Parts: sequence; structure tokens; C-alpha cells
Amino acid sequence: MKNTLKIILILTVTVFSFDVAQAQSTDFENKDEISLPSLQVVIDSVLNRNAMLKFRKQHIGVKESTLASERIYWTRNFGVQADTKYGNLNNFSTNADAQGNTSVLTTSSQFNYSVGLYAKIPIFDFLNRKHQVGLARLELDEAKSMAQFQEDEIRQTVIKMYQDLILKQKILKIKSKTLGDGKVNMQMVEKEFRNGIVPVAEYVRITSIASTVEVDYEFAKSEFTTAKKLLEDMAGFTFYK
Repeated sequence: MKNTLKIILILTVTVFSFDVAQAQSTDFENKDEISLPSLQVVIDSVLNRNAMLKFRKQHIGVKESTLASERIYWTRNFGVQADTKYGNLNNFSTNADAQGNTSVLTTSSQFNYSVGLYAKIPIFDFLNRKHQVGLARLELDEAKSMAQFQEDEIRQTVIKMYQDLILKQKILKIKSKTLGDGKVNMQMVEKEFRNGIVPVAEYVRITSIASTVEVDYEFAKSEFTTAKKLLEDMAGFTFYK
């Protein structure tokens, strides 16, 4: 009868411990698991916030203005010129003859104006215009290519970081489950050790394994948190639980 009661008690403790292990493992997994936004949402947000990409696109605007300026640069050699003058004109004349001297002073107001067109044809500007426009067009194409290269590079970086974050989350989930199971198993071993069932050497070995499992979990958690924070910083928003 005593043996039967002992067996029933052992089975009850085992079942209870198994239920506790399942509950703790689930708690550890849910605590560290987050729902990630879609990859495209993250990429769009990063591209929209990236300062270097904004600089590249602004540089395109600068080169477009330079090209437009080079295309009309020749007009500086043509123009309209106007000139106006207004003032009083004093005229003094003296006439001497046998009868005497005659002096005449006349004063008149005058308003003069002139309007005309002018054209200059510098030889250097004429010969170099095609090269200047071509150079400006090449600089614009170069700016567009640099902006596209920057965008592709950012997109590839985000894809790598996003996939790396998913991998680290999966690893953390595995480590979390292992840690939850290990904690419950450690509780059972401690009970058995106190009851004299588990020898000291075995208890020390199992304790060392449990410590290693906990250290592995903390490393996995740190790596996951770092990867998550870096991607959140680039995207400009916090990933939700």
C-alpha cells in the first residue's frame, strides 16, 4: 500500500512539473516575441528618412539647374541697350566787325534718347558651348546614377538586416524555450538532490549546464535587441509587440 501511494505521488509531481514547464516555456517565448512590420514598409520608411539619399536627390536638382543654365548661356551675348540724356545746353558766341563786338548767349533744354540691339560672338563661347552642355548633361546623369546606387545599397542593407532580425528572433525563441525547460528541470533536480536521489557530482554538472543555457539565452536576447534597435532607428518607428 505504501509503495502504491509513493508511485502515485511521484506520478503526480511529474505531471505537475511537466505542466509548469510548459507554462514557463510559453511565458518565455511570448515575452520575447514581436510582430515585425512587412519588409516593404521598413524599406520605404528607411528610404524616406535616409539623409544621404536625400542629399543625392537634391544634388540631382542642382545639376538639372546647371544644365538648364548652360543651355541658355549663349543668350548673354545678345541684348537690348537704351540710353537717355536730359539737360540744359548753353551756347555763347561772339562776332567782331568794324562797328563793334556782338555777343550772343542762348540757353536751351534738350532730351536725347537712343535704343539699340547688340550682339557679341566670342569665339571661345561659340566653340565651347557644345562641350559645356555635354558636360552638364553628364554631371546630371552621374548624379542620378549615384542616387540610384545609394537607394539600391540602402535597400539591400535593409533586406539583410531584416532577415538577420528574423533569424535572431527564431534563435531567441529556441533559447527561451530551452531556458524555460531548464529552469523547471533544475527545480526537479534540486528537489531530488535534497532527497538524496541525485549525487553531488551529477548535481554540479546539471547546474553548470543550466548556467550555460541561461548565458546562451542572454547572448541571444542581447543580439536580437541590438538588431531590432538598429533597424528601428533606421526606419524611424518602433516595432510593435
